[in-house]
Amino acid sequence: MVNKTGVSGRIVLDAMGGDLGPSEVVEAVKLAFAEFPELNPVTLVGDQALLTPLLQKAGLAGHPSLDLFHASEVITMDDKPMQALRRKRDASMVRAIERVKEGEAGIVVSCGNTGALMAGGTLRLRTMEGVDRPALAAIIPRDNGHFVLIDAGANPEARAEHLVHNAILGTHYARIVLGIPRPRVSLLTIGTEEGKGNNLTTEAHELMKRVGDVINYAGPAEGFQVFTDHCDVAVCDGFTGNLLLKSWESLAKFISGILRDELSADPVRAVGAFLARGAFNALKQRINPERYGGAPLLGLRGNVLKAHGSSNRHAIKAALHIASDVVKADMNHLIEADVARANESMRPEPADSTPEA
Repeated sequence: MVNKTGVSGRIVLDAMGGDLGPSEVVEAVKLAFAEFPELNPVTLVGDQALLTPLLQKAGLAGHPSLDLFHASEVITMDDKPMQALRRKRDASMVRAIERVKEGEAGIVVSCGNTGALMAGGTLRLRTMEGVDRPALAAIIPRDNGHFVLIDAGANPEARAEHLVHNAILGTHYARIVLGIPRPRVSLLTIGTEEGKGNNLTTEAHELMKRVGDVINYAGPAEGFQVFTDHCDVAVCDGFTGNLLLKSWESLAKFISGILRDELSADPVRAVGAFLARGAFNALKQRINPERYGGAPLLGLRGNVLKAHGSSNRHAIKAALHIASDVVKADMNHLIEADVARANESMRPEPADSTPEA
């Protein structure tokens, strides 16, 4: 399978980097093929001696849409990213990224070391034309749907033009994954009044208004507004975004735990919980971080999707589904075109050199 720009549509999956091991990855592939018949072909990268019996046990040996690429080493969660990339040349993550670089795959999916994946992806795939830094995009539930948070942690420090690039990256991702034709973009800050915020958000706000032909800018948004039906893409620097993402994930688990404890506190509540189990299951599904499986590192010349290190088979299955959608959409050349237009609009206007009379 090859997309419109001649790049392979194959998904390459790092089978070795997750906390739950390669057996969970193999089961995720089995679930994905069963649930998504149109899933793009998958290449598993990892230790062949470990993976082959797992594939046989799962009934996936010889599957027409699955192949295996051997890699003898693993980058662990405790490895220092740059050191591991230099020393472990035959690591599953490194080989997976190389598959994308060489055009043998359209996207790499990994549950492994986040720092190594971001560094390896950036160094080997390089940023696309016009984009200075890649950004992580996470999907978070809100009233009446979901929104894309970008940057969710790739770059703790950013300049105003980087936030404009994030808005473009998040816009295209929201179109694909959330199915929103013209996503509303907001800049995350501490107030919606003009001039409210720090120098970064103030300057970014002015630039966002100047690129209105590229993004659907809905203005600034405060933290509480992103969980209402206010915007589809929330833009910020990676420091702010990572704090918001991890706070939301922790809060979702906290609320789930409180509900479980309170509803089982006595027999009467337990009966009520049983009668309302449909509603509670629906709530659990809506706030479940596993629903979308991972966050893509956008802005590179190839596609990279980072799944949680603790991802189970259901989360990895969801990540494979997103990966398939991203490859089919072939969005990178569209992003480059919009970034070029935005960069032109953001250029400083030339100073008036007309001599005074």
